[in-house]
Amino acid sequence: MEEIYLNRNFLCIDLKSFFASCECLEMGVNPFVYPLVVANPNQGDGAITLAVTPYLKTKGVKSRGRLYEIPKNIKYNIVKPHMNLYIRKSKEVIGVYLKYVAEADLHIYSIDECFLDVTDYLKMYKKTDYELALDILADIKKATGLYATCGIGPNMLLAKVAMDIEAKHNKDFIAKWTYEDIEAKLWKISPLSKMWGIGPRMEKNLNKLGIYSIRDLAYYDRDKLKKKFGVIGGELWNHANGIDLSRIKDMLKVQDKSYSHSQVLFKDYNGVNIHLIIREMLDVISARLRRNHKVCNVIGLGIGYSKNVGGGFYHTIKLDTPTDQSDVILKTCLLIFDRFYEDLPIRKVSISCGGLQEKTGIQLNIFEEIETTLEKEQLNLAIDNIKDKYGKNAVLKASSLLEDSTIRERNKKIGGHSA
Repeated sequence: MEEIYLNRNFLCIDLKSFFASCECLEMGVNPFVYPLVVANPNQGDGAITLAVTPYLKTKGVKSRGRLYEIPKNIKYNIVKPHMNLYIRKSKEVIGVYLKYVAEADLHIYSIDECFLDVTDYLKMYKKTDYELALDILADIKKATGLYATCGIGPNMLLAKVAMDIEAKHNKDFIAKWTYEDIEAKLWKISPLSKMWGIGPRMEKNLNKLGIYSIRDLAYYDRDKLKKKFGVIGGELWNHANGIDLSRIKDMLKVQDKSYSHSQVLFKDYNGVNIHLIIREMLDVISARLRRNHKVCNVIGLGIGYSKNVGGGFYHTIKLDTPTDQSDVILKTCLLIFDRFYEDLPIRKVSISCGGLQEKTGIQLNIFEEIETTLEKEQLNLAIDNIKDKYGKNAVLKASSLLEDSTIRERNKKIGGHSA
C-alpha cells in the first residue's frame, strides 16, 4: 500500500490565541502574562468566550466556553471582538507567507490558520522544512507581533494534527510528525474529538460502534464504516491511518458548475433545529437538479456562526455515485455537520451540489427494492409538477408548520404562492 502515501513537506500554521493576541497588541500588553477574554459583555455571563490569552489557558480557561464557566477565583479583563482588526492582521500574516511560497502553494483554512506546501522550495532556500518553519514563525512575530504554532508533516492531515496536538506544548511552538509517528502519536489520541475532523457529534456516533480512540478507528472495518457513514466513513478510516492525498494545487482548480443555496437565518439555530433548515434547502436544490435532468457527486455544506461568535466551516465530500435524491444528499450534509459542528449558535447555512452530470437513468440503491426506488422517483416528479403548476407552497411537508421552518416565507419571496 506504499503508493497511497503522500510524501511532501507541508506546514500547518496557526496564529496563537489570535483574537486575544490582536487585542493585546492594540492594548500594548503581553498575551502570555495578561488575563484577557474576548467576548460580548452585553450578553452577560452566558456570553461565549471567543478567545482567551495564553496566560488564561495556563489557568485552565478554555476558548469557546461561557463566561460563567470561568472559575470565580480567576481575575480577568474582557473586551468585545473587533472583526475588522482581526481581518487586517490576518492579511498581514498572509503577506508574510507569500514572501516564502507562491499563492498556488498556500491554502487559507481560516482567518488564523493556513497550510503551506514548501516541498519545492527547500532546495532553493537550502533549508529543511523545520528550519524554514522557524524562519516563517520568526518573520510573523517581527512583521505583525503575533506568535504562531506550526505542525510539519508529509501530508496535510499529519501537519494539522501535529500542530493541534503537540506544537503548542513545545518550546519553539513547532512539531514534526512522520508516518513513523502514527502508532506512537496519532493512534493515542483520545477522546476522538481531539482529532481534526471529528466533532463531538461524530464522536458520539463512533462511540456507539465501540470506537473510543484513533487506534480503535484505524483497526475498525473500513467497509463497515463506509456502509454506516458513506464516503465520510472511508475518509475517517484513512485519516486514522495517517492517509491524506489532498494537494493544495488541486484545491485551487476552477470548480465545476454547481447548484447552490444559502440562507442567512433570522435567529440563532443549533444542532437540533438546524436539521430542518438543511432539509428544506435540499428539497429546493434537489428539485432544481431534477428539473434540469442533472445529477451531482460533490456535496458541500457550510455553516456560519452568529456574528457574536464568528467563524464556521465549509467542507465538501465526493460521492461514489452521482445522485439527485434529496435523502442521499441530506445524509451526506448531516454527516459533514456532525463531523465539524462545534455546538455554537448558527446564523448562516450554505449548501452546494457540484460535479454536475447529465442524468442518463435512474440511480438504484442496493439496499432498496427496485420498486421502492421507482416509487420515490415518481413521487418526487409528481410533487415537482404540482409545485411548478400551482406554486412552491402548494405541497409542503408537515415540518413546514413548525416554528423553526422558514420555507413558506422564503417561497413567497421567490415567487411561490398558495393554491
